[in-house]
Amino acid sequence: MSDGNEIPRIIRLEETTSTNSYLRGLVGKEPLPEGSVVVTEYQTAGRGQVGNTWESEIGKNLMFSVILYPDFLPANRQFLISQIAALSVKETLDEYVDDVKVKWPNDIYWRDRKICGMLIENDLSGRELYCSVLGIGININQQEFLSDAPNPVSLAQITGQEYDRAEVLNKFQKHLYERYIDLIREKEDDIRNDYMAALYRGNGFYPYRDEKGLFEACIKGIELTGHLILELPDGELRRYAFKEVSMVQSGMH
Repeated sequence: MSDGNEIPRIIRLEETTSTNSYLRGLVGKEPLPEGSVVVTEYQTAGRGQVGNTWESEIGKNLMFSVILYPDFLPANRQFLISQIAALSVKETLDEYVDDVKVKWPNDIYWRDRKICGMLIENDLSGRELYCSVLGIGININQQEFLSDAPNPVSLAQITGQEYDRAEVLNKFQKHLYERYIDLIREKEDDIRNDYMAALYRGNGFYPYRDEKGLFEACIKGIELTGHLILELPDGELRRYAFKEVSMVQSGMH
């Protein structure tokens, strides 16, 4: 993933506020090889998308951030980073369980329950990306969730087994490496097609909520920018950026 002989580093922390913040702070001080990872046992202030927090029991799950330098990508294509990150987690979990899907834009679901969330932060240099920090939290061995998060699930809850978190991280790194090579080789159509095929509720009509209220729609497409295009039963199309619309889970109307 990195040029030349630079081997990605793995930095292990007992505790940090957030692996994204820690990694961004490091990159500001020293050049880190591409693909380097910060992994922690516990986050005191793990962040989800726009102010959501992430509940995780100490030492049970996988919380990490990865640094990439996709300076070959124009800023308006940064959603591809989100897509390869989501696909890499999905493909990792596919090695353990079935029915893993990507919920737009980049949550990972097992059936109707959330097993992974991520926060991707892109820094721009002019019209290109300079670096991307992929912050990822995967529920691995946690047996019960106490917060009011609506629908969490862990790998251990699904299968009844415990997992070696280092092994899961290693598998993820391999999948991300392969996906990143696809990106470098300009296989963008493959990435987008695989993402569409992996979408949670990718076919059929489901309830959504926007600022106007509740409605039914199906996913018509996803723009290169990452905007979601929904089609209503009467054929009307609606376009949404992240956080402008939410899927309504059953029992959560």
